[in-house]
Amino acid sequence: MYKPALTFASRLLASLALLTALSSAALAQDRYRAEIVVLERLADPILEENMAGKIPEPVTGNGRLWVVDSSGNQVSDINTTSNLTLNNAAARLENSGKYRVLMKTGWFQRFPPNYNGEPLQIELGDYLESAGHRAIEGTIEINRRRYLLVTLELNHWQEASGNNSPARSTASSGEADRKGQEEQQPPGDGETSSEDSPIATGSAGTAPSASSNKELITWIRETRRMRSKEVHFVDSPTIGVLIYFRPLD
Repeated sequence: MYKPALTFASRLLASLALLTALSSAALAQDRYRAEIVVLERLADPILEENMAGKIPEPVTGNGRLWVVDSSGNQVSDINTTSNLTLNNAAARLENSGKYRVLMKTGWFQRFPPNYNGEPLQIELGDYLESAGHRAIEGTIEINRRRYLLVTLELNHWQEASGNNSPARSTASSGEADRKGQEEQQPPGDGETSSEDSPIATGSAGTAPSASSNKELITWIRETRRMRSKEVHFVDSPTIGVLIYFRPLD
């Protein structure tokens, strides 16, 4: 009696196995290793502009990427790793004496096409007693369209004039001015830094109330296209951010 080589059930199982394999391959193509380093510039800023009377709109995150509380405890809602491609670049910048590394972190995540991320909160640097938070605070958001897109909304604060804490020189973010950027450009790890210009920037804020207990030094308001396996550097006169993505095959 003739028996088909493959029964209907066998063909169905084979089809499901093929679909599972194709789906797994597609998922693997969407997985990335994300790395972010936040640095504070210790040298005098190249650009100086009075930021008095400006304050950004409040920024809030839906999760914590790196938050340091008043006691110095670091908390995160992401499973992070410290074995980073950016470690060497961050070390060279810190060893130059011009930067202080405030955050080095990486994690694995899927970023499928049309992925809409949520703002992740960071709070770093010196603790401002009168303000009740760290000197550098804001959010980092990752989305994916044709490219991976990283949106940075970071504020750098100091104690208001007249408070006990020493005040730093005041400077603007200098997003539109790239003169002298070569001096700040970080050394790569055999990678080429992105030449893409920001595709979105923020606008100036409104004047704070007279009772404000903090002053804005600089901010970053920028959305940057990310090319994989390239070191990207987003900077202001007092803070800088190194960003790196590597797809996982």
